[in-house]
Amino acid sequence: MMASQGLATLVTVKLGSLSWNNYSSGGGALRLLSPPQPSVHALRACSSSSCSRGVAGRWSAGASSATSAPVDSSSELEWPPVPREQVEAIRSLNGWVAENMLPLLTPVESAWQPHDYLPRSAAAGSEANKAFTEELAELRAAAACLPDDVLVCLVGNMVTEEALPTYQSMFNRTEGGGDDTGASALPWARWLRGWTAEENRHGDLLNRYLYLTGRVDMRQVEVTIHHLLRNGMERATFISHGHTARLAVKLGDRTLSKICGVVAADERRHEAAYTRASAELFDVDPDGMVRALAYVMLRKITMPGLLMSDGLGDGDGCGDSLFARFSAVAQRAGVYTASDYGDMVEHFVRRWRVADLGGLSGEGRRAQEYVCGLAPKIRRMEELAHRRAALREPGMARFSWIFNRAVVVG
Repeated sequence: MMASQGLATLVTVKLGSLSWNNYSSGGGALRLLSPPQPSVHALRACSSSSCSRGVAGRWSAGASSATSAPVDSSSELEWPPVPREQVEAIRSLNGWVAENMLPLLTPVESAWQPHDYLPRSAAAGSEANKAFTEELAELRAAAACLPDDVLVCLVGNMVTEEALPTYQSMFNRTEGGGDDTGASALPWARWLRGWTAEENRHGDLLNRYLYLTGRVDMRQVEVTIHHLLRNGMERATFISHGHTARLAVKLGDRTLSKICGVVAADERRHEAAYTRASAELFDVDPDGMVRALAYVMLRKITMPGLLMSDGLGDGDGCGDSLFARFSAVAQRAGVYTASDYGDMVEHFVRRWRVADLGGLSGEGRRAQEYVCGLAPKIRRMEELAHRRAALREPGMARFSWIFNRAVVVG
């Protein structure tokens, strides 16, 4: 299977992925299935397929037919070993990575840290303790205004950020693009470590904030993180954090707004890096890239956050997974919606000038047509889902994260 599919998987990291959830009580609700974490396959694509001009000819029959035949999106993608010439191509991109991706990392000396946005811990002393107590009281007073649906969205986003160790381990499986020694000076390895270091702050900051609010059941949150690290991996995007920041402003929690804002800013810089890599690949191998993107989008690759669990099962009898319920709440709360997904698909189609690609094979032209028509299709499906939902009573789902209180979904 063509390594470019890995790049397309990487593209969905920042695009997000969407499917439909016939929620038992609400019916026709939008279900957000966010993208997978950039993996070994994504790095393979960022290097091998973009530099190997002959890579288009290595498409497998399954990949080449993906733009014209439905595929079971629940099945696991199988990725064969990357040919030696593609491994060499990965290594050949080190110079490009140094010039175009490493500058997007923030120097440690000027980077923000979680402590900057939380009540200040300090050396022992009455004044220091008083300042901490006062700041903690202010944080809790502001957080008291947050409704349960926002808390659920915050926990879901935080849980995905806390799965970071899995993400780095997947990157390191990339032959030619990983960090073989743990301290390699190669640009790909430096990017991996720098990206990991920046991402590591996100889970720490959100986790500490939620703990300090006293609004959530932290043990159940921790159980969910534990399950996710055992079950799989996933990733959130800057869109949901940005929307949460705006919600926090409206609700009067400026601390949360700042927290989500700085996390979203990090995600935007990381998205810029991967977008540049994708643009490079479209210039070098447009036919292979457009087919890879169509293949991945058609398969509806989703975050393995689909596997998140609090260990209690579907106790409310709704029949949906914890991730499905979290996604439905995020859609209803406006934290990440079908409209956001459609806008992002449209943005990247324009950014990479997919409609203008020429010299494509027949399969490439079919893939181009599919990708260019995807955003309008998403919007039509969203409109239909809203009409159906309007005819039904909203459903309710309980979350152990908020002491088993019920939240409106659908």
